[in-house]
Amino acid sequence: MPTLTDINVAILAVDGFEQVELTGPRQSLQDEGARTVLISARTDPILGMHHDKPGDRFPVDLTFLQAASEPEVFDALLLPGGVVNADEIRMHPKAQAIVRAMFDAGKPVAVICHGAWLLISSGVVDGRKLTSWPSLQDDLRNAGAEWVDEEVVIDGALISSRKPDDIPAFSRAFIKALQAGRS
Repeated sequence: MPTLTDINVAILAVDGFEQVELTGPRQSLQDEGARTVLISARTDPILGMHHDKPGDRFPVDLTFLQAASEPEVFDALLLPGGVVNADEIRMHPKAQAIVRAMFDAGKPVAVICHGAWLLISSGVVDGRKLTSWPSLQDDLRNAGAEWVDEEVVIDGALISSRKPDDIPAFSRAFIKALQAGRS
């Protein structure tokens, strides 16, 4: 029986996201009854990547501007990685605003791989413990975070993982956080 009905999860991504880092957790959330909303800079479909090879296009539900005007409708946030996605998305002030709103509200935020770049640009990692793709460790430490090399790191409502191999554990931790918030 689904345990996350009536839960709305915002997923922020732009072209170049690591496809499996969106589709894997998204499917796990949907299997538990959660509604996932893909949010991007524009309403055009966005392109996933299989590492360095183009993947599929995914329809966008809302723009950053639309979602930033009502972040309270979301119960949680998912940030997939992908170098191209992560490098661009961090430059969008409205994406940063959504991240800050979720942190300010104490809602679960799940981030994997290069997705942590958006957290850095949003100014929310100082004093936090998290993991990421190893090449981000200096960026995270320089922003005041404690970086560790673990499959899943939970720091309050922040759930982080390193790479696609971590997706099963990452998805379980995110779902457990959402379930705990319901009780």
